[in-house]
Amino acid sequence: MQDILEKAARIELVIFDVDGVLTDGSLFYGDDGQEYKAFNSKDGHGMVMLRENGVQIGIITGRSSEVVRIRMQSLGVSQVYQGQRDKLPAYERIKAELGLEDGQIAYVGDDVVDLPVMTRVGLAIAVADAHELVCERAHWRTRNPGGRGAAREVCELLLRGRGLYEAEMRRYLG
Repeated sequence: MQDILEKAARIELVIFDVDGVLTDGSLFYGDDGQEYKAFNSKDGHGMVMLRENGVQIGIITGRSSEVVRIRMQSLGVSQVYQGQRDKLPAYERIKAELGLEDGQIAYVGDDVVDLPVMTRVGLAIAVADAHELVCERAHWRTRNPGGRGAAREVCELLLRGRGLYEAEMRRYLG
């Protein structure tokens, strides 16, 4: 675990996939064709805590959805790339725009489409219910599945790596 915390200490940006990572992967459609997604509020609060402690957050997802734009806007996430079937070009754009190196970036994925990015970053993370190839190539795996607290675990890991977790939790203890 110490090597994971050392990798986490270097992270300046964490990029999340959406379906299967920030959601449980279910896709809900209304009769009008409107798409709905369920996001975990604890995951969202973890993302806010992480951002407030200096770690940038990005999203690269293969699907496009207005609800993702709205949710990310509510969390203060500005690096949002939707409709990215091939995620590498978006990854390279974010990396260049922020002036970061691979070792300063973490990526959280669940399926094989995430592997091209995961194999480049400094900290590759698989959610608990990720595809077996993703789990095999990840540096770390969450205990919780996607959409059910996995992102919160990632945020807390990164806070721990930076030595900020205890101070952040004390804020809530009064």
